[in-house]
Amino acid sequence: MERTLWGHLPLLVRANSKESVEFILQTLWRTRKSGLDADDRRLICEMLQLQNDADLDPLVKLLVSLGYSTHIKVFLSTGVIRQERLIPLLVCLRMLIRKCVYENISKNDIQKLFPEEVLPELQRLLTLLLQKFQREWRDDIHMDKVSLPRLKAMTWNMATQDAEMTEPTAVINLKLQNDTRAPQGELDLKFPLAKETLDTMLKSMYSPRDQLSNLGET
Repeated sequence: MERTLWGHLPLLVRANSKESVEFILQTLWRTRKSGLDADDRRLICEMLQLQNDADLDPLVKLLVSLGYSTHIKVFLSTGVIRQERLIPLLVCLRMLIRKCVYENISKNDIQKLFPEEVLPELQRLLTLLLQKFQREWRDDIHMDKVSLPRLKAMTWNMATQDAEMTEPTAVINLKLQNDTRAPQGELDLKFPLAKETLDTMLKSMYSPRDQLSNLGET
């Protein structure tokens, strides 16, 4: 991991409690595919007490030196500065999480990921939390790979006849649930079936039905 990123970990010391740091790690994991939304970033900023202008003095001084003093109030009011300070910390934590979950790192070796310059109390806290969630997160990754959408509900109705339809047609409505997708993972699938196509589909289902029945008897 880039050495410069480790220097942003001390921001976690500003959190009020161990539970706040735990929440941040879990939020980063939960949003590993979608990324943080505005509410997530705002809440994390509040947990790390980054809402005060005084907390941003180094960045304010940098803006002044670059000739952007007239823009400071705008940046402060929109939260741009807070997020710019927050992003390197989140990148560092995401990289740390990925190493613990995707690489072959045992629980006992997690603390070895940290260089000496990281505060010992931060090393202990992050090691404890990463050890706590490592197995659960690895299970999530496994589920991401093997989980298929499941049938939640099925309904049907007869299609309205019109001049283009040469034979009666049923419209099948499937509601599928994919537990690995956020936020709800529901998918509605609708398609028409004429009698001939429906007969063919039903006949093709006999083979898997018989195999499942045979497995259930063994």
